[in-house]
Amino acid sequence: MKRPFVIALATVGVIATAAVALPNLPPNPLTDTVNARLFNNEEKTFATAADAPKKGDPAFVLPDWIPQDATKVKVKAHTTGKAKLIRFTLGPTPLGGPQCAGAPAQPAPKLGAKWWPKDAGQAHPECRGHYQVVVRGGKVYAWTNGAAPTGATMAGVGPTR
Repeated sequence: MKRPFVIALATVGVIATAAVALPNLPPNPLTDTVNARLFNNEEKTFATAADAPKKGDPAFVLPDWIPQDATKVKVKAHTTGKAKLIRFTLGPTPLGGPQCAGAPAQPAPKLGAKWWPKDAGQAHPECRGHYQVVVRGGKVYAWTNGAAPTGATMAGVGPTR
């Protein structure tokens, strides 16, 4: 009678431990697979923005406003939605693209990552397309939860969709 209960309890303990530990382990083939299948998250790193794909999986195609000479690019994307985090270091080229006009602040990121600052959502981000962007020194943190900013227009471009 006690043996099935102990086995069930041990199984629940292993699953709970894995659910907490696996998303926080450094990237490797096992954690990448578990994160992708169980948590629907994928991460990729590129030496420069120019190394990122230009077409294909939209989760890892970078927005046009990111300069090609940006370095140390990290992207985390939710594979069943459009939420995404992007971090990179600016090179000599400044951020491009039009900024949103009249867009209210968007919510903090729904995703999280070890390399993502916990207070980025509380900073006063600027809006670029579907992204909220915070620049700290030479590092840029951008996120989207998948929706265009409410009431936003791109300066000189019209409503975002």
